[in-house]
Amino acid sequence: MLIMIRSIVRPEKADDVLAALMDAGFPAATKMSVAGRGKQRGIKIGEITYDEIPKVMVMTVVGDKDQEFVVKTIIEAARTGGKGNFGDGKIFVTPVEEMYTISSGVKETDLSSVGEARP
Repeated sequence: MLIMIRSIVRPEKADDVLAALMDAGFPAATKMSVAGRGKQRGIKIGEITYDEIPKVMVMTVVGDKDQEFVVKTIIEAARTGGKGNFGDGKIFVTPVEEMYTISSGVKETDLSSVGEARP
């Protein structure tokens, strides 16, 4: 089974997360800028309240056997300070029901053929 891991991280930690995934053997990832808020409901600085805080979402698809390792890798790379801080982010894990390669139209059933050249 394939698993999608979506990580919402601080912008300054996104490159660390991507590098950690690459070093761990998981180079395939999608990165996008997002904005939102968590339990802290934004940030108030002086009289101004910022309802949405800039974050980065890193998405990757892995085999279910790699899920725990990849999640731990992301946590270690994204965490600030020794024990982490509010606003470090969240990780969402969901099953992938189907996956297709656009160029070939081939339905992928595992990650072994992802990225391979097609005739």
